[in-house]
Amino acid sequence: MPGAAFFDLDRTLLQGGSGPHLSAAMTEFGLVPRKLPGQDFLFRAFDILGENLPSIFLARQATLVARGKDQRSFDEAAASAAEVIAELVHPFALTLIEQHRAEGRPVVMATTTPEHLIRPLADRLGFDHVLATRYGTKEDGRFDGSIRGPFVWSTGKLAAVKHFAAAHDIDLKDSFAYSDSIFDLPLLEAVGSPAAVNPDPRLTMYAVARRWPIVHFDVSPGVLKIPVVGVELQRIALEALRSTFFPAARFDIQGIENIPRHGPVILVGNHRSYFDLVAFAQVIRQSGRSVRFLGKKELFDVPLAGAFFSAAGGIRVDRAEGGAESYDMAALALEGGEMVALLPEGTIPRGEAFFDPELKGKTGAARLAAVSRAPVIPMGVWGTEKVWPRSSTLPNLTNLSNPPQVSVHIGEPVELKYRSPVADTKRIMSAISDLLPPESRERHTPTAEELRSTYPGGRVPDEA
Repeated sequence: MPGAAFFDLDRTLLQGGSGPHLSAAMTEFGLVPRKLPGQDFLFRAFDILGENLPSIFLARQATLVARGKDQRSFDEAAASAAEVIAELVHPFALTLIEQHRAEGRPVVMATTTPEHLIRPLADRLGFDHVLATRYGTKEDGRFDGSIRGPFVWSTGKLAAVKHFAAAHDIDLKDSFAYSDSIFDLPLLEAVGSPAAVNPDPRLTMYAVARRWPIVHFDVSPGVLKIPVVGVELQRIALEALRSTFFPAARFDIQGIENIPRHGPVILVGNHRSYFDLVAFAQVIRQSGRSVRFLGKKELFDVPLAGAFFSAAGGIRVDRAEGGAESYDMAALALEGGEMVALLPEGTIPRGEAFFDPELKGKTGAARLAAVSRAPVIPMGVWGTEKVWPRSSTLPNLTNLSNPPQVSVHIGEPVELKYRSPVADTKRIMSAISDLLPPESRERHTPTAEELRSTYPGGRVPDEA
């Protein structure tokens, strides 16, 4: 028997609840004359803390509000609310839904929300089936104030799922379930692959104890958010990399306003030093956004550090395998409206290439831009090599009396043609070069000492 994928709605597919939007639509269409006492407070508490008994009591009382009304009179309000709510569904949830469908599993919305109000949304999102609370009706089609079948909540949701599984020959042990609420524990325990999504505090503790995956559909797969508070691990790391903690460098950051505040963005820069990470961190922190950054597989293969990089939003690039997997992950992040950062040069140039005024890069950023049409924002980095030259094992953090200046200048989006990745890469590298100081475009013959500074350990290959 095949399995299925069951998705809760509120605080799972959505950041908050659907209640405020459904209530607003019903008020707009004259189906409810006023708000129920304490409704706004309960909606707010639900968004912050998750499902609670007062919110479930309110959901049960809604049957009385609908009593005596023709069920068809809710159709317009439900369709109107679906348009609003559909825009609030997490992009990575939609990707997962499509993935399950591609693997042959029916996708099922399982929610306490009344079926007559939520079916238009489920249809709009491409769900195959809906398991929702159904109101009883009289022969004339008017609601009678009762609930027909189970109240689809907690054990009632599990009962609805079991009935569905029996009717459609579904194997629950081969199925997936996604929910935020401790009250959905009966369903989560009944399937073979449960996942706690944006979990409430109690489900968080239970999921940790059971080693269930804890996921968030508003960020790329694998990105860690601190349980309960819902803050990305990356934001904590960025705070630890504040410029004030690095007095051995003076930072000059310009052009932050060129980074869009929302939507997909491709951030590209040149690579001069291991200290670039600290310089980039100032840009990301000041932008107010999170970033998915591409890095060499060697970084991600380091025990503990590699796991941290992945949880903080890193994308592992295995150039030996062509980087196809990292490209797909970056494209997925852009599709979800995230910002992706990469260094087209791939690594810090060595030897004379380090001093070449003409920057050369790989075509990954151009290809991602062509697929996503995300704006490509160039960054020019200069001076990081004075803090941490490649020849040094560690950065020089003791120069406090006369620290070197590290500059990161962010430019406007690069104008691309989307016809040739090679040609667009040249445009990208040229835009980065234009953000560097004039001395970067002057050709000169590097000294032996300068050449040594560009190699690990200061050892020039010809001198070995």
